[in-house]
Amino acid sequence: MKFTEMPYTRPDMEAAKAEVAAFTARLTEAPDYAAAKAVFLEYQEAQKHLMTLCTLAEIRHSIDTRDEFYDGEVKYINAAMPEVQEYAQGFTAALLNSPFRADFTAEYGDLLFVNAEIALKSFSPEIIPEMQAENDLTMAYEKLLASAQIPFEDGTYTLSQLTPFKTDPDDSRRLAAWKAEGQWYKDNQAELDRIYDELVKLRDTMGKKLGYEGYTTLGYYRMGRNCYGEADVKKFRDAVVKYLVPVADAIYRAQADRLGKTYPMSFADNALMFRSGNPRPAGSAEDILKQGDKFYDELSPETSEFFRTMRAGELLDVLSTEGKQGGGYCTGIPDYEVPFIFANFNGTQGDVEVVTHEAGHAFACWMNRDRIPMDYMWPSMEACEVHSMSMEFFAWPWAEGFFGADTRKFLYSHLAGALTFIPYGTMVDHFQHEVYAKPDMTPAERHAVWKELLGVYMPWVRLDGDIPFYAEGEGWQRQHHIYSSPFYYIDYCLAQTVALRFWAMIQNNLTDAWAHYMAYTKEGGSKTFTDLLKHAGLDTPFDEACLQAVCEEANKWLGEFDLGGIV
Repeated sequence: MKFTEMPYTRPDMEAAKAEVAAFTARLTEAPDYAAAKAVFLEYQEAQKHLMTLCTLAEIRHSIDTRDEFYDGEVKYINAAMPEVQEYAQGFTAALLNSPFRADFTAEYGDLLFVNAEIALKSFSPEIIPEMQAENDLTMAYEKLLASAQIPFEDGTYTLSQLTPFKTDPDDSRRLAAWKAEGQWYKDNQAELDRIYDELVKLRDTMGKKLGYEGYTTLGYYRMGRNCYGEADVKKFRDAVVKYLVPVADAIYRAQADRLGKTYPMSFADNALMFRSGNPRPAGSAEDILKQGDKFYDELSPETSEFFRTMRAGELLDVLSTEGKQGGGYCTGIPDYEVPFIFANFNGTQGDVEVVTHEAGHAFACWMNRDRIPMDYMWPSMEACEVHSMSMEFFAWPWAEGFFGADTRKFLYSHLAGALTFIPYGTMVDHFQHEVYAKPDMTPAERHAVWKELLGVYMPWVRLDGDIPFYAEGEGWQRQHHIYSSPFYYIDYCLAQTVALRFWAMIQNNLTDAWAHYMAYTKEGGSKTFTDLLKHAGLDTPFDEACLQAVCEEANKWLGEFDLGGIV
């Protein structure tokens, strides 16, 4: 079935609560494991259907945030779901206390119960009002960004549509684009500050209501982290500063030489990898998707079937249009056992990375589409990002079909970008730890923290006020995850480290690397992140030696790569 043909009706949340309560009673009263399992499976199917309706509303709202019908549906769902979650918590508690827990563990594994215990730690009916308010605020943030109409030269652009100008080879035009974008954020800064200030205080209240020191512990539980904690993340951040920041710094020094710029450079100059321009896709949006067909057809039988299903079902919405939510994502539509990809093509190399990155998520979802329990379809978020970031590197042998004459530019900038991204992403995480440790900071104090961290993690940027929004420590406000998914961003950094290990394997033997990738992916969410890595024969990024090896191998490749003829 095509996406547009999937029917939507407003979920009856009162009926959903009553249904979950009935399942809970039946599970509690089950006389034997067979009866308990039957209830469990029925509950799974009911949850799949509810999630399908909610997901359809969310996708259609993000495609056009101006659509009044789906705007109303998402508001209704956001208000009702925390109340449904209260009933779901009752079912989870009944499952944890079931006399047949050993039987469930034998059939589905202990992670089912580990995750259930974490879920109980992250919710209480007490915090339902805060959760509802949180949903409203994050929705307001996304709608504000989607509403942007930025005057530039002779046109008006959304934030996504303005992006290509921010890497224009012409210095003055590129700088003007960065200033135009920054001015829009400055014009809306009071609202951006208000939304985030309220979010921080709401989340701090939630944490304290649940008995925690504030939000950080709750935030980790809400992320479902089941095999590492705050101390492990700090250890990783320290290793990034020790090993990766110097490598990234060298990349930007070389870039300054190529561009004829003085180091450190402005944000606008750091965005231009080559004087002749950053790599661009060789063709239209449809050309990129057709090359995606070729890539997935030739990579493996499984990826071929997957991507053909996506294309036939119109399960990719990738063009940038007015009113469309920014960014990109992949989600699953459980009733139909298919993923969906949302993106905003804008003529940059990021368009190709959508077809590889988001499709990496989608392929993992596809491979585990019939998992029981449903929660095993996806692993925890850092493990999910390994699927996507690694798939980007698996596309390298097909890069010429995507980039044509810009292939060498792409290969260099993709690897360099992967390395330089990790310090930025780690800084996003560090910033959030500081914010939630001191929730009463003023907006100005938060901006000052970001500016200070720029000096630690991104010493290659010049903070001289050339582009006020960025140079004054306010650039974090364009990072969606900080508002809507606190503590998520370090997941990208952990995953990028693993993906760079896959990159090294691909350079030696593509077939062997793909075998490791499939061993990792086929397990879905049935194992923790660290256990998935062990199962696939991969190092953990929490081991300092892993990041050190990544830096050495990638830095060596960049140093030896032939950039002859490219200016």
